[in-house]
Amino acid sequence: MTDKRVLFVASEMVPYLPENEVSSMAYESPRMVNDRGGQIRIFMPRFGNINERRHQLHEVIRLSGMNLVVNDMDMPLIIKVASIPKERIQVYFIDNEEYFKRKATFTDEDGNLFPDNDERAIFFAKGVVETVKKLNWNPDIIHVHGWMASLLPLYLKKYYADEPLFAESKIVTSVYNKGFEGTLDKEMLNKVKFDGIEEEAISSLAEPTYSNVLKVAVDHSDAVVVASEELPDDLKQHIDGLDKPVQPFVSIYEFEEAYHKFYETKVLS
Repeated sequence: MTDKRVLFVASEMVPYLPENEVSSMAYESPRMVNDRGGQIRIFMPRFGNINERRHQLHEVIRLSGMNLVVNDMDMPLIIKVASIPKERIQVYFIDNEEYFKRKATFTDEDGNLFPDNDERAIFFAKGVVETVKKLNWNPDIIHVHGWMASLLPLYLKKYYADEPLFAESKIVTSVYNKGFEGTLDKEMLNKVKFDGIEEEAISSLAEPTYSNVLKVAVDHSDAVVVASEELPDDLKQHIDGLDKPVQPFVSIYEFEEAYHKFYETKVLS
């Protein structure tokens, strides 16, 4: 992986949010690439329950200040950054007062999904791409972890299809069992269509369940990593039917060699 550029985009990540399958692997996989001589960038949402003082987040003024349009509304983009000290790894945070100030990640205190989670995912996807454009950093691989990051493959392949910075980038989506119950907002399909993305590419979003959101992600990815031992049956069948490289599940204790080989021989070949 020497000098290869890998962009990691994650819904959640330790040490900023509690440890789980997604947040742990979203940390371990960039650490692995970093250790093997690759160049990395990491992006995640700046959820309101991330302790900014403890983790020493600070705003990057030169990257902030842009407005992103979500469902015909202008939403200001704020970029913050922090470092994971022992690894010397920098993390960029996508922030917006409306979407990410609340002191929770995906659900309220009663466990109900936030009604604007779909818009938060659209904003996050656009925010990552626009910031990477400002950094003028063209990744060889873009690796997506977690469902709130899962619109990124779609937006890169459709909305940003003519963006030269990503012309050679290969998109990898890790699929986890950890999703959400129920559905995102029923209008999600129309909100994505507002960005000029044809309905044919996103028909699954008519019923925006966890599985259907991830189906859209893997359909617009170049390769897929099965990141949980168990997956929802319909999602597993969908992945089994894909004509693209799929990395079978390996545990977090054994993933390094497998992921490295998958990047080198399947994704970049």
